[in-house]
Amino acid sequence: MQYKNILPVLVAGFLIISCKSQTATENIAPVEVPVVSIQGKDLNVDHFYVADIRAVRNVELRSKISGFLDAIYVDEGQTVRKGQVLFKIGDNEYRSEVARAKAVLSNTKAEARVAELELQRIKTMVDKKIISQTELELAASKLNAAEAKIQESESALQNAQHKLSYTTIFAPFDGILDRIPLKPGSLVSEGTLISSVSDISSMYAYFNISENEYLAYFRKMTIDSQAEKRVACLELSDGKEFEHKGKIETIVSEFDESTGSISFRASFPNPGNMLKHKATGKVKLVTNLEQALTVPQKASFEIQDKNYVYVVDSANIVHMRSFIPAGRKDQDYIIKSGLVQGERVVLEGIQNLKEGLKVIPRP
Repeated sequence: MQYKNILPVLVAGFLIISCKSQTATENIAPVEVPVVSIQGKDLNVDHFYVADIRAVRNVELRSKISGFLDAIYVDEGQTVRKGQVLFKIGDNEYRSEVARAKAVLSNTKAEARVAELELQRIKTMVDKKIISQTELELAASKLNAAEAKIQESESALQNAQHKLSYTTIFAPFDGILDRIPLKPGSLVSEGTLISSVSDISSMYAYFNISENEYLAYFRKMTIDSQAEKRVACLELSDGKEFEHKGKIETIVSEFDESTGSISFRASFPNPGNMLKHKATGKVKLVTNLEQALTVPQKASFEIQDKNYVYVVDSANIVHMRSFIPAGRKDQDYIIKSGLVQGERVVLEGIQNLKEGLKVIPRP
């Protein structure tokens, strides 16, 4: 019996409190607040991606033979031309090998000539039936063996000549020489790094984008035939933009499983050789958005990692509304969802507002 009497009292108390709260909100004098209307507009949105800058050609110059570095004909950072002599490795040993291989070749050719004359002599005697056919076959086999030795000697000579040619290191193409860690007289072995040459007349910038961004790019490329030549800008490590524009050239065939991204390559002209191999920077791509909805960042606030604004309805009552941003442009959020065109949003003074408060909107 006691519980039945208490329940109506609690309900009545709750209704009284609710009415008082509503009455208190209604009794608050309307506050004048600045508002902005959500409107669509065309935007150019910048996207930045960390770039790995590489020369179009970069080749390490390594020794193919062992020996002492006799001469260095160039200096570090020097511009070199294709075919220019850069380094010289001592070649006395390799010249001797060439001379020895030539002597062996001459000897095997003489032996082959002797075997050829012997074959002709035996053939004449066989025709006259002085000796048997077996002697002729034996002489022919000796000639074949001598000719095989000639081929072997020629191969040895060619190998010796190749080794001799490796003692002179040429520039593989026009470029700029990198650091030279060795000095004349240094002992080098097969595979020793002597220096490297970079062709930096133009540069490659490699960068990765997410799968969603790739799909958006691909769809735009399908719609717009010119999107394949999409312009790219390069922001250098000091925050300044590189003066020359580039363009996206290639996209690799696979996504990186660990990051879910795919690699792009953009090419940039480098007439002043300002960009260097292994430099750092950011590639900037510009996306054109048609009639994108935006809201000022200062009109929003966060609660538990969600973005909110105060929307003013037709009765000038404010309501807290969450929205999802798609990105930023200057001081605005680009709206992905949650707000629609034409809605009014409180711009300033949001810290003094609460749900259901009546305001006087000021455009």
